[in-house]
Amino acid sequence: MIELKSPGELDAMRAAGVVVADALAAVREHATVGVSLLELDGIAHQVIRDAGAGSSFLHYLPSFAPTPFPGVICASVNDLIVHGIPDRYRLRDGDLVSIDCGAHLDGWHGDSAVSFVVGRAEPADLLLIDTARRALEAGIAAAVPGARIGDVSHAIGVIGRAAGYGMPADFGGHGIGRAMHEAPGVPNEGAPGRGLTLRPGMTIAIEPMFHAGGSDAYYAAEDGWALHTVDGSRAAHVEHTVAVTEDGPRVLTAPRQPAAPRRS
Repeated sequence: MIELKSPGELDAMRAAGVVVADALAAVREHATVGVSLLELDGIAHQVIRDAGAGSSFLHYLPSFAPTPFPGVICASVNDLIVHGIPDRYRLRDGDLVSIDCGAHLDGWHGDSAVSFVVGRAEPADLLLIDTARRALEAGIAAAVPGARIGDVSHAIGVIGRAAGYGMPADFGGHGIGRAMHEAPGVPNEGAPGRGLTLRPGMTIAIEPMFHAGGSDAYYAAEDGWALHTVDGSRAAHVEHTVAVTEDGPRVLTAPRQPAAPRRS
């Protein structure tokens, strides 16, 4: 069943989304050469705790995983696509890092992801990340009342394919609300005009995942969580939690706006 959220409930989800955005901003700020993924996990955890929220990821156990997830963030580096477990690995110059984070506050969840390069960036990595962001923006723009899930999926997929990138067919976005993963699924490739009709009050997580090498193939790490590109190429993953509203898409995990300067 898909729950349609009221304006007040969307505001509550936005509050959870701000916590996620703050945690990702703090991780991005501290992600420098020599910092470990465990340290970044601790930073995100502190932001979530300080906000009076809880982690949506810590101890999460979906059907495909052999063990509960041990971190607050998913930290995927270079050829890891998604679900990387934060460990003692220390960031190196030129690493492409994808950080996924979820938090719940007052019974509502937010989920978002960013990709970036630590230190000196190769143009190919920047292009990969920028393309994923453009695909995310296109998917968000398609999330309007009366559109179909396939319209969102198509908007994402055509951008990734035009750039020659691969994407993992079995992984994509999802509904979100009182639980982190809800119906409907939101694939990163699909046919326009097909699938569930979007209605005001629906909330979905849209998350493009692109592989630079062009192959869709991936394999799971021994931990049962992390997904690697088979060809060893780099991957980028970006995500926002989005509400479908009569006024257009509302990005619930957008970074908080800086306060306007006070007039003297």
